[in-house]
Amino acid sequence: MDFLKKNYEKVLLGVVLLGLAVAAAFLPFKIASEKQKLEDMRNQLIHPNVKPLTNQDLTVPDSVLKRMATPTTIDFSSPNRLFNPMAWQKAMDGRLIKVDSTNVGPYAVTVTKMTPLYLKLTLDSVTPMDTGTRYVIGIEKEAAANPRERTKTQKYCSLNTKNETFTLRDVKVPPDNPTNVTVVLELNDTRQRVEVSKEQPYRRIDGYMVDLRYAPESKTWNARRVDAPLAFNGENYNIVAITENEVVLSAKSNQKKWTIKYSASAAP
Repeated sequence: MDFLKKNYEKVLLGVVLLGLAVAAAFLPFKIASEKQKLEDMRNQLIHPNVKPLTNQDLTVPDSVLKRMATPTTIDFSSPNRLFNPMAWQKAMDGRLIKVDSTNVGPYAVTVTKMTPLYLKLTLDSVTPMDTGTRYVIGIEKEAAANPRERTKTQKYCSLNTKNETFTLRDVKVPPDNPTNVTVVLELNDTRQRVEVSKEQPYRRIDGYMVDLRYAPESKTWNARRVDAPLAFNGENYNIVAITENEVVLSAKSNQKKWTIKYSASAAP
C-alpha cells in the first residue's frame, strides 16, 4: 500500500500509456474495417443488387390500347337528330311517319308477291303424212314484252325444222309404245336440247312479275313487269329489272337506281 501511495502517479501514467499503446495497436484494424464498410457502401450504390423482373400483368394496358386503336364514332344525326331534327309526314291513313330513306321513297316500297313467268313447250299432236310425220309444238311465252306474244301459239314442225324459238333435232319413238313420241328440241337462245312429250311438257323461268305496295300513300300495283311505270312520293319510276330475289327501280328524273329486296317468308 505504501508503494501505491508513493508511486500512484507512475502507476496511473503506466496504465494510461498502456491504454494508448493498445489503442494505437487497434487503430490500423479499425481504419481497415471502416475502409471496408465504406467500400461496401460504395459498391452497393454503384452496383446495386437488382432482382430479375417478373412477368407483369399487362391486361389493362392492352385493353386500353385496343380501345384506342378503334376510333369512336359519335353520331349526332341518326337516330337522335340532335342538330338536324327529322321531318315527319302524315300518311294516307293519318299516321305520322319519319321522312327517311326507309319510310319514304323507293326503299319504302315492298314486294308482296313474286310470280315466275315461263317459256312453255308442249307436244300437242303427231300427224303421219305421205311426206313425213308432222309434229305440232305448242309455244307459250309468258315473259314476252309484247302482250300478243304471250298467248299460246302452235308450230307445225318436221325433223330439222327451225323457227324463232327452237329447232326440231330428233324424234324418239319407243318400240314397245309407238304412240309415246318424244321430240328433241334445240332452243335457239341457249343451244340447250330438251325433250318434250305429250305427258312431259317443258318449261323454264324466263322472267318474273311482281305485286308492289307503297304503304305511306296506300298504293298497290299488281302484276307489274319490267319497264312498268310507277308513281309515288312525287316522283315517277320505272321497273328496270326483276329477279327471283329483288326488284330494281329507276327514277325518270335522274336515272338513279334502287334495289328492293324480296323475301317470300317476309311477304304479307
